[in-house]
Amino acid sequence: MKNQYVTNDAGLRLAARPQPGHPPWVVFLGGFASDMTGTKAEYLAEWCRQREQAFLRFDYTGHGASDGRFEEGSIGQWCADAQAVIEKLTDGPCVLVGSSMGGWIMLHVTLALGARVRGLVGVAAAPDFTRALVSQELTSVEREELQRSGQVLLRSPYDPEGTIISAALIEDGEQQCLLDRPIAIDCPVRLLQGMADSEVPWQIALRLATALAGTDVQVRLIKDGDHRLSAPAQLALLGAALDEVLAGSATA
Repeated sequence: MKNQYVTNDAGLRLAARPQPGHPPWVVFLGGFASDMTGTKAEYLAEWCRQREQAFLRFDYTGHGASDGRFEEGSIGQWCADAQAVIEKLTDGPCVLVGSSMGGWIMLHVTLALGARVRGLVGVAAAPDFTRALVSQELTSVEREELQRSGQVLLRSPYDPEGTIISAALIEDGEQQCLLDRPIAIDCPVRLLQGMADSEVPWQIALRLATALAGTDVQVRLIKDGDHRLSAPAQLALLGAALDEVLAGSATA
């Protein structure tokens, strides 16, 4: 499938792959430093194709096939990217699936798009991760490097080569945080979270469920689930959760 491109507010081209089908659109929002060719994105593309469900995936600025430098990105910019692609390439109702950082972005997009969003599925959703995870876990050496040069290279078991974290990203993230107040979202929500996730503590999913205004919110903890949740059985849980949310959106 060839990429289509949407120009964002900074004049950069964002790569996207819309698949036609019946509404609502299922929109996949990827994670930090990932792209639209990952395991979950490919699984959802095929899941939607088999059901003739409209599906959209894309790359944020500085990710995958999109223009821009990753280290110059921010949560606010990536939220704007997501909204721009959705508004340009879809119409009518949509259901958002957010993986890791994408789970944070899907909340902001829902607040911006309002009633167009009929449901949410979070996969190891990581709202406020720049505050709750990155800022709190920096070593003293890393903090000094961040202050001195404005960026630091962080490694993890999922990213042994490391990813550049900028001071601007953390500063912008503070402006985007949501978990310290009620979140005015009232639609079906399913949150899948691994209890063996070394990146996002499972308690984050409970905090998010509590903050959401709606009552049709379920958290599903997978005891042996890691951060990726991309094993076949875990992908099947994702498909089942999405099926539930789509069914709920049809009666909303």
